[in-house]
Amino acid sequence: MKKYNIKQNVIKPITPESAVSLSGLFYKRVKATPDKIAYHYYDHMSEAWKYLTWSEAYSEVEKWQTILRSFDIKAKEKVALLLKNCPEWVFAEQAALSIGAVIVPLYTNDRPENIAYILDNAEIKILIIENNQQIELLKSISSQLQKLTAIISLAPTINSSSEEGRANSPVQQIRLPLYYYKERITTKPHVYYRYHSDSDDLATIVYTSGTTGKPKGVMLSHRNILFDTWASISAVPCRSDDKFLSFLPLSHMFERTAGYYIPMMSGAEIAYARSIDLLAADLQIIKPTVLVTVPRIFERVHQKIMSQLDKKPLLAQQLFKLTVDIGWKRFLFQQHKYKWFPGLLLWPLLNKIIAQKVMNKLGGNLRLAISGGAALSNDIAQFFIGLGLTITQGYGMTEAGPVISTNKLSSNDPFSVGQILPGIQTKLTSKGELLVKADNVMKGYWKNKQATTKIIDAEHWLHTGDKAELKDNHLYITGRVKEILVLSNGEKVPPGDLEMAICSDPAFEQAIVIGEARPFLSAIIVLNEKMWPELADEAHINAKDQGALHDKQVCKIVTSKISNLLTSFPGYEQIRRVKLVLKPWTINNGMLTPTMKLKRNTILKNFGGDIDDLYVGHI
Repeated sequence: MKKYNIKQNVIKPITPESAVSLSGLFYKRVKATPDKIAYHYYDHMSEAWKYLTWSEAYSEVEKWQTILRSFDIKAKEKVALLLKNCPEWVFAEQAALSIGAVIVPLYTNDRPENIAYILDNAEIKILIIENNQQIELLKSISSQLQKLTAIISLAPTINSSSEEGRANSPVQQIRLPLYYYKERITTKPHVYYRYHSDSDDLATIVYTSGTTGKPKGVMLSHRNILFDTWASISAVPCRSDDKFLSFLPLSHMFERTAGYYIPMMSGAEIAYARSIDLLAADLQIIKPTVLVTVPRIFERVHQKIMSQLDKKPLLAQQLFKLTVDIGWKRFLFQQHKYKWFPGLLLWPLLNKIIAQKVMNKLGGNLRLAISGGAALSNDIAQFFIGLGLTITQGYGMTEAGPVISTNKLSSNDPFSVGQILPGIQTKLTSKGELLVKADNVMKGYWKNKQATTKIIDAEHWLHTGDKAELKDNHLYITGRVKEILVLSNGEKVPPGDLEMAICSDPAFEQAIVIGEARPFLSAIIVLNEKMWPELADEAHINAKDQGALHDKQVCKIVTSKISNLLTSFPGYEQIRRVKLVLKPWTINNGMLTPTMKLKRNTILKNFGGDIDDLYVGHI
């Protein structure tokens, strides 16, 4: 392969005007930098990391075109992807888009009933899956899959050449034709087919993982996504020598835009992580320069570091704290928000002996971490920035393509969600709700006009549902318009900030604050299972005893810990009683959405009796 010299070949981003469509974006990138590495991936057959150039990716898309066209897929028909992040996700998507089809991404960890609903609601013709694991998942909903024309698998193992094997195959139980993708590739020379999509044509339907009710299908056009991608790199430029490590699901628009379309538009490389469990190892191997992530990843790393630090001598703890403090002030000085002081002279030494060791755990080359999907707590942001990691926090929603704002490197306020992207209009209602209008706003909800007119008004303003403030050109999200607890005394409490503060303690994995129409606030706390024995020891009880989680002394200790975490909150926002559990809330048990957000109504319903017990004698 010809080595692509980035310094000699200035790689310019591809403009939306030049691309016109997402398939046009891919085509233009291939023509501009055919020999540059596009994708890194781990090949399980050879147990080695491999790469593909843009021209090699182009050849793979040609093959996927022949597969889809063999099923007579036409423009505007729907193709669903039930795949983990991998090059084939891109190839299948680009092949479908290039023939004018519409992509519907699915979460691999979603519940079967949600998948069934989406496949039916979106009128999916072709479903592309990874392996037998997905077939097993589909077995429970096989009666609801009759509208599918075919299922295409990346793995050959679920096909059986024997009659007995086919009879016992899960494919037979689903009673749908299933094909190994390589068997559908024709032997004829592949000719890249390009359906010339209009920029306003529908490109994808992305189902929101709403915390209540059935998911809604967000219709995004090529223009919506290209506009948002271009506006994003205009705010935070992506370099052509950047290497992204992709691990958030491509079924979410945050990763799809920030970790797929932005690198493609800019000519950067993408490496696909093997799994979340192997993320730490993959960071060491890939050594990315950019990481698109969510606050939960930072929180887990922070908890691990703090747990290890608690076991170190007091001097080591004080030195670490000094490093974070000096590093944070150094950041503020660079942002022209803090005066120079002699302590900054200590940074090179502190960086060498403390901070760089942490950064090396993240690969050692990370120049930027893009945080989104949920709010990043101030303490966590300050901690990592103090260790020398550049974090830009942004804000958005699927209905806006998804990015609305992001912090620029030259004006980075990590306690905000940044500046509004160029080309986006905003305004605040009398209640403080943020409204948005621009080319990134969705076409509407699929087959749901009522929901569309509820969120997009007659003047085409998108109602985000978030309360916000604008200060010094920076956007601050202050809460949800509807997500407010009103205590029986009339005090109004946004639970999100309290829950974030509680979970800053590594002993508390998850928390939900309760208090609607109640005299005071309570909380259900999911404890860190590994730290639970220490907590029990503190209360002088056996952690294995039945009823230990209900022990009054344990609850008193937890309430005291929470009180210390909430000292900056007003008195009426203090937690007076707690319900403790060890079983985490997960996607599989229905307590979390596929994007890891609490399903409040489901949790409250599940713990209804326990919640009533917390208020016995106080109703």
